[in-house]
Amino acid sequence: MADLKLHGFWYSPFTMRVVWTLKLKGISYENIEEDRFNKSPQLLEYNPVHKKTPVLVHGGKPICESMVIVQYIDELWPENPLVPHDPYQRAQAKFWVAYADQFFPAVIPLIYVDIADDEEKEKAIEKVQKLLRDVEDQCSLLVDEKKFFGGDNINIVDIAIGSMIKFLVTMEDLNQLKVLEAEKFSRIHSWFDHFKNAPIIKENLPERQKMCAIMKYIRERKRESESSA
Repeated sequence: MADLKLHGFWYSPFTMRVVWTLKLKGISYENIEEDRFNKSPQLLEYNPVHKKTPVLVHGGKPICESMVIVQYIDELWPENPLVPHDPYQRAQAKFWVAYADQFFPAVIPLIYVDIADDEEKEKAIEKVQKLLRDVEDQCSLLVDEKKFFGGDNINIVDIAIGSMIKFLVTMEDLNQLKVLEAEKFSRIHSWFDHFKNAPIIKENLPERQKMCAIMKYIRERKRESESSA
């Protein structure tokens, strides 16, 4: 058994990436659930720069940032590879992994958007849909009639984008919004259905109602702190 410990938040799309990777590789690890509002001294010691999760601790040595961790695991445990071997395909995968990270700052405003303010709501939705359109346009080329971005098997692009789509779907539930519209993004819908129903992902996908509840709690905590400031 590898001496692995994962510090994270169960609902974080970034922690999900690492959990899915470890599970796809069949690697045992100790999960250390952090408190967003009271982070452990160990976490702050392991990630003194950003003070964020996830952090993977391997043999006492910390590795930070979700996709850095995913690539670290993939290099160390090459079974069920997640990164393409072909240099061109690997470069394409790196591009879309980097692109996926643009979703988080675009989706975050949907937590706090005033749904009664049509202009604010539409502006927030349009920002996310622009990113979705780029993925939708490329989806057929990337999957090429296969289930996943990795072809028949999940790869690093599926993990990176899948975590962001899961986060987006939670924001839709939270505010009863429709951003990932089926008629506009049919290819993404088809791909995400395959992805979320893959056995390992399905078994390690946070439940929608619980995700929505924790996001609502985080929103309320932020609003309380702003009103008391």
